Amino acid sequence: MELRQIKYFMEVAKREHVTEAAEALHVAQSAVSRQIFNLENELGVDLFIREGRRVRLTPIGKMFLERMNQAMNVIDIARLEVEEYLDPEQGTIRIAYPISMAAYTLPTSIVAFRQKYPHAKFQLKQATYNDLIGGVINGEFNMAMIGPVPRQEKKVKSKILFTENVVALLPFNHPLANKPVLKLNELQEEPFVLLPNGFVLRDLIVNACAEFGFQPKVAFEGDDIDALKGLVSAGLGITLIPEITLIENVPHATVKIPVIDPLIQRTVGIIIPTERQLLPTEKLFYSFLTEFFTRLTDFQR
Repeated sequence: MELRQIKYFMEVAKREHVTEAAEALHVAQSAVSRQIFNLENELGVDLFIREGRRVRLTPIGKMFLERMNQAMNVIDIARLEVEEYLDPEQGTIRIAYPISMAAYTLPTSIVAFRQKYPHAKFQLKQATYNDLIGGVINGEFNMAMIGPVPRQEKKVKSKILFTENVVALLPFNHPLANKPVLKLNELQEEPFVLLPNGFVLRDLIVNACAEFGFQPKVAFEGDDIDALKGLVSAGLGITLIPEITLIENVPHATVKIPVIDPLIQRTVGIIIPTERQLLPTEKLFYSFLTEFFTRLTDFQR
């Protein structure tokens, strides 16, 4: 089994078309077909079902593709390890993050890190909470910023970087807009603007409301934090969001008010795999994050 065969197989599986795969690989269609044929002969199974010009994976082909994806991840990591051991300050950091950390938390960290290691490179991926955890476990990426920090996942190592408050964001002309602080039960009749079901931030807010005996009346849903801010700014409802998402500015025509009863908080941190070693440059970034947020927290205090 040759690496070239695996690459050809994965490209055909991705496109479900031999000609399109050959064009993407910049080789002749006959070369791709021959390598797939040789691979199937060597394995003794059919990896594809042929349907005219198109192909699709057989059940055993799907299993083989999953294993080859894992194998290629291992090969890529090994290659990067060799490169980065020669010069870890010029390596690549693969990190994922949730939408709530896209505007400030992660960019601020990267800027500060690049001031110290200007040649370091980043591959960034935005994902939902469960996909962040799953991606670290299966090797799609080696670290993820996350909030709240999971405590019961055995296949990831979790580190809390800081704890932040969740605050209320109201339209500036709202009857409660002049209050210095809010109690959660003061919002139970308000139209809420929240992220869709499946987002852990929504669960955090819904669970906090449930502890006070009510379900938030969800009037609108937005796919990201900026969408929530825009809906509140338009006067379409109120929301509860992490305070750090408002650190740069409070959106036009809105006010930010602390919620004190109860104090709603979430931990923010970093997760890495327990069953794989970080690449040298990733180790630099992991250590840097710990030091950076410790200094930042001390400064804010």
